[in-house]
Amino acid sequence: MRKCIISLSAALILAASCVEKAPVLDETLLSSPDGTLTLRFGLSTSGRPYYALNRGAEDVILPSALGFDLVDGSSLKEGFAVVGVVRDSLDETWTPVWGEEERIRNHYNEALVSLRDSLGNAMDLRFRLYDDGLGFRYEFPQENRLVYFKIREELTLFALTGDHTAWWVPGDYDSQEYNFKECRLSEISRYCEKMRIHNASQEGFSPWGVQTALQMKTDSGLYLNIHEAAVLDYPTANLLYDPARKTFQIHLTPDAEGVKGRLQAPCKTPWRTVMVCPRATDVLASRLILNLNEPCALEDVSWIHPVKYVGVWWEMITGKTKWSYTDDYPSVQLGVTDYAASTPHGKHGANNENVRRYIDFAAENGFDAVLVEGWNEGWEDWFGKQKDFVFDFLTPYPDFDLPALNAYAHSKGVRLVMHHESSSSTLNYERWMERAYTLMDQYGYDAVKSGYVGDIIPYGEHHYSQPLINHYHYAIVEAAKHHIMVNAHEAVRPTGLCRTYPNMIGNESAMGTEFRARINPGHTTILPFTRLQGGPMDYTPGIFEQDMSITAPGQSGKMHHTICNQLGLYVTFYSPLQMAADLPENYARFPDAFQFIKDVAVDWDKSLYLLAEPGKVIVTARHPKLSTLNASAESLSRLKDGRKDVICGAARFVYALPEGAHTLQGATPRDVWYVGAVGGAEEQEVSFRLDFLTPGVQYEATVYADAPEADYETAPQAYTITREIVDETKAYTLRIARGGGFAISLREIL
Repeated sequence: MRKCIISLSAALILAASCVEKAPVLDETLLSSPDGTLTLRFGLSTSGRPYYALNRGAEDVILPSALGFDLVDGSSLKEGFAVVGVVRDSLDETWTPVWGEEERIRNHYNEALVSLRDSLGNAMDLRFRLYDDGLGFRYEFPQENRLVYFKIREELTLFALTGDHTAWWVPGDYDSQEYNFKECRLSEISRYCEKMRIHNASQEGFSPWGVQTALQMKTDSGLYLNIHEAAVLDYPTANLLYDPARKTFQIHLTPDAEGVKGRLQAPCKTPWRTVMVCPRATDVLASRLILNLNEPCALEDVSWIHPVKYVGVWWEMITGKTKWSYTDDYPSVQLGVTDYAASTPHGKHGANNENVRRYIDFAAENGFDAVLVEGWNEGWEDWFGKQKDFVFDFLTPYPDFDLPALNAYAHSKGVRLVMHHESSSSTLNYERWMERAYTLMDQYGYDAVKSGYVGDIIPYGEHHYSQPLINHYHYAIVEAAKHHIMVNAHEAVRPTGLCRTYPNMIGNESAMGTEFRARINPGHTTILPFTRLQGGPMDYTPGIFEQDMSITAPGQSGKMHHTICNQLGLYVTFYSPLQMAADLPENYARFPDAFQFIKDVAVDWDKSLYLLAEPGKVIVTARHPKLSTLNASAESLSRLKDGRKDVICGAARFVYALPEGAHTLQGATPRDVWYVGAVGGAEEQEVSFRLDFLTPGVQYEATVYADAPEADYETAPQAYTITREIVDETKAYTLRIARGGGFAISLREIL
């Protein structure tokens, strides 16, 4: 059987109509800007498109087929001819509204390959090759036999070169709330079903299924990451492994009728991505996913700002208090149930006195906002019932004085963060969304935490199906019209859309702190390689009391981290929305460690990844973005340790004040860096240098480290704090306990 080698320089190339055989792809379609990566493309003898990816002489992705099977029985996988290739390139630098650095370079070479079959079906393939990876997507132009069509299967393959080591979570249509597993690809089915935990909503599809972002490492030491970018009006992709062929195939989330995508030309799919990095630190530094998204769609972004917050949340998660107000009503009908006539059970957390306590705590410690969950009627029977009209997002419980609490918060320089738990009734949320956002405008809320716990309504839909992707996007767009920032929990994992809509200030979409003792040590050393590739995570760090029986008597379980591990998360986990999640009384027991959480920034102009290995360790250094906010008289009064400085604004930039100053006039900004580390299940030592500091400048270093006896099981609260004068020549060797970490603040000495 003859092989067909395709020359892409020709204007028209016809596919031979012979038996399918994967082609030998000798023609280079693209090279990365630095020439390290090369992309080859060609058609098989049956006219099926294939691509392959190399890094130098090393194969990364072997020839891999592309295409679709459609619901009507036809396919878009064979019989194609190349009718044109258009090449382009871009080298730009763009400025994120918030982020890990002040400016991001977007540099790629591109090829648009236009395919047509004998029936008149038109399908284009757009490839973008960066120095650190590949992005490609399908595009369906207007001039096309295809107008309305439904996908049965997307046939995109990733043919791998070996049995790589992988860090993964099971494939699922509804949840990413899993611990990660490290194993060889050939072992996935051995562990997949065992990893499933009881959750409010989850549905797997195969013991060989995994989710993206999938982090892998080859035996030669190359780090590969398969993910997707810019998922809009299209289902979320899982990956299905074939151990015999060593391939992953895209496996889309079906809708309620089993359809895996309803398309109308002109349209395009999300980008499929393959990140290729020689070092683990390069994975953390990659901006491939963000760069494949469109530029900011909002003309005015002045209202979007980083937030450091506390909240009436952890006490509910631990069982100390409740979301609900009364035990009188096992069945609630909003507008009918009379809460004023009920008997409170006495454990409602979102009451006026308790919320004022959190507002005072936020104001006293320099936090921007307070999240309050359980403020609105309906929590008595919200969970697991699949109620359509479950909340109205407008009506507070009798003990939550909405206007008075907002006025009190604003008088303290603090905002309240709204909470909208939809209970996965997206129909109901959309029914009330405009009125709920308008209520937020009325009372000065500028951020909302939305939730999607439980099985989806419309019935039969999944959290990651196309209709839900459209719902999440609708919520973001509508919120932007009201100048509202959104932090969505249990929604789809982000795919870089925060570049386009930066009011997507946070997401959950992973196993976060609320899972308490079920989180494995080392979990937080994997998430930056996987979940955080698509955007920031509201992980809710800062838990100082690991024993649930102390936080909430009658509860049980111990978390698997040290206090210094929690401090390190504020640097290693990027999020413009960072929570100090523990109870105020627990922070009062460790005021010197809490100081780091109060000081650390949440917005950065430079980030450096000093050490990394998934499952083992991450050490990150970050430089805060200069705050443009003015310090209030209240903030100026909060000078620490007798030093004449003030931490100003959400960026937490430090200013040195003249003697007797009551304004920032004449203040001098200090250069400040923060370093954070998190470790895995094993004790270790790490070494690194401070050569990123400004040469010739001295800094005061405050080091928060695991004590010699620290261990997540036996001594999780043991830590040391040391201070010394350092410069760019300083080298550190620090111990990280099991489940441990460290944090360092570095302030210029003027």
